[in-house]
Amino acid sequence: MRKYWWKFLGAALLIFSVFFGFLGETPRREILNETIRMVYFHVPMWFSMMALMISSLVFSVKYLRKGDIRDDIYASQFAAVSVVFGVLGFLTGMLWGNFTWGDWLPKDPKLIAVEVGLLIYSAYFILRGSFDDEQRRARLSGIYNIFAFASFMPLVWILPRLTDSLHPGNGGNPAFGSDMDLKMRMVFYPAVLGWIIIGTWIASLRIRIKLINETING
Repeated sequence: MRKYWWKFLGAALLIFSVFFGFLGETPRREILNETIRMVYFHVPMWFSMMALMISSLVFSVKYLRKGDIRDDIYASQFAAVSVVFGVLGFLTGMLWGNFTWGDWLPKDPKLIAVEVGLLIYSAYFILRGSFDDEQRRARLSGIYNIFAFASFMPLVWILPRLTDSLHPGNGGNPAFGSDMDLKMRMVFYPAVLGWIIIGTWIASLRIRIKLINETING
């Protein structure tokens, strides 16, 4: 049971954040009103996406250095789950944006950058499906994964800050951090940690299934 403690922790944090995120007391914000609760879901999903992308990058680099196919499997599964969390974060952002901006997908630099970034990462899986040779697939995928990560970071975190943007934290538009009181932070930070742990848990399950299939078919 000891080795499963982090999974129980992730589930507990997620239940806590969902329960208090929906039912707990949340101070109203101008324009946002009750939709400020979305910060407990939209933002943590993006934090989880970033953590999983970094993990995928690390394992791609490890594969390119050592050539261990297990590292490629780890990299591909972390990347897969990171894209899922990215899409979930994007969808919750669309829902939030429709209430606050009056548009599901406004022509905003941040949103356009995210769309392009997710398409770049999606191409990673198309590339993987283009090769039958295991080592060649792993090698080219590892190189592309580094390129995808290096492209995604400036697109999402740097370029939108150089121009005006509706999105908080970009183009002179302040982020929510300064608006959060202690009660909100007590839900937000557990939500961030909980989603990261759950994302890692999902990736670990996918990795185990993939390794089992490799053993059976190998």
